[in-house]
Amino acid sequence: VYESNTLPKKIKELMGLVASIVLRCDDCINYHLLRCYEENVSDEELEEAIAIALIVGGSITIPHIRRVFNNWDMLKKERVQIR
Repeated sequence: VYESNTLPKKIKELMGLVASIVLRCDDCINYHLLRCYEENVSDEELEEAIAIALIVGGSITIPHIRRVFNNWDMLKKERVQIR
C-alpha cells in the first residue's frame, strides 16, 4: 500500500502521519515520522500535513504535534532513532 503507485510514497507516508496524529497513536506517529524522514519530506511539507491533522483532529492533538516537531528536530540534527 505504501509503495509508489499513483501517489508517491512520500505523500502516502504524510497521509499515514496525519491519520496517526488524528488517532493519537504515538507508536504510529513515530513510525510514519521516521518514514517521512527517510522519504526526504521537507519541513514545509511536514508543517502543511500537520496543519491538516490539527484541523481534522482538533486541539486534543496538540501534545502529539509538539512531540512530532521535537522528534523531527532530533532526526534532522542528530540522526537518532526516535522512540
